Amino acid sequence: MIFKKKIILLAGDPNSINSEIIYKSWKKLNKSLRKKIYVVANYELLNKQFNFLNYPINLKKINNFNDKIKDDCLKIINVELKFKKPFNVATENAALYVRNCLNVGHKLALSGTVSGLINCPISKNLLQKKNYGVTEFLAEKCKIKNKSEVMMIKSKNFAVCPVTTHLDIKDITKNIKSSLIVNKVKTIHNWFFKSFKRKPEIGILGLNPHNAELRSDSKEIKEILPAIKKLKNLGHKVKGPLVADTIFLKGYNNYDVIVGMYHDQVLAPFKTIYKFDAINVTLGLSYLRVSPDHGVALDLIKKNKANFLSLFNCIKFINKFG
Repeated sequence: MIFKKKIILLAGDPNSINSEIIYKSWKKLNKSLRKKIYVVANYELLNKQFNFLNYPINLKKINNFNDKIKDDCLKIINVELKFKKPFNVATENAALYVRNCLNVGHKLALSGTVSGLINCPISKNLLQKKNYGVTEFLAEKCKIKNKSEVMMIKSKNFAVCPVTTHLDIKDITKNIKSSLIVNKVKTIHNWFFKSFKRKPEIGILGLNPHNAELRSDSKEIKEILPAIKKLKNLGHKVKGPLVADTIFLKGYNNYDVIVGMYHDQVLAPFKTIYKFDAINVTLGLSYLRVSPDHGVALDLIKKNKANFLSLFNCIKFINKFG
């Protein structure tokens, strides 16, 4: 049964609030859900961070899923890491550690005994590739073609998805292609239909202010409208191009998903509305991957002030849909 499957939690960036949000989420979980969680991390680092923060928690280093654990403990699949201070890991060591954790998590997530993968926040510079985040890293590992993987930022009843993700503004326009929009929306549709047994209502934004007044040379006319027409012909419930500067004032929640053309076009208004009550979901991989919808919060490290709600929601979400 799916509810017996394990949940892989990657501790993420060692220079972060991640140990804090892991502990706070763990304390809120019931015992049956705790048993499903396996943390991919450096045991010594996590232990030192918990001790510094005065968090009383029983950690258990294990080798694999077959290790028998009877106690109510946080199970750690150990990944090696060189460090001197528990909250100040050298960048080159942190980068290697994060990539190793992602590789271990990816391999574990491919097994039939795992609901999916949760990664705590990671500074993108640790992945050491331009315009590259965890979404792109895992899509590459899963050998996804046609860039059909989707970054979905989701609250309980509403979500947004950018067509392009971690691109510089100057590079966005040339990457907006009809085929890319179609592939992304198909992935969104398929996941919703599988999860909720219905076709999702999807609103698609234009790229330019006022949709460039639908000029003949605009991306709206050349790429976005043809994509919408094709999707409608395929039976998808899509509308657009919607005007980006007003959709989040009124009417956005008539849709299950708003698809924007670039990262901040949809993420900035979404985060303003929902704040920490949201998660980051990657659709279209070989498994379900989620992460908290916030960063590493360097300004909050060691202060015991971090909000754990997004990670807590990630765990509940993957337990339900993974």
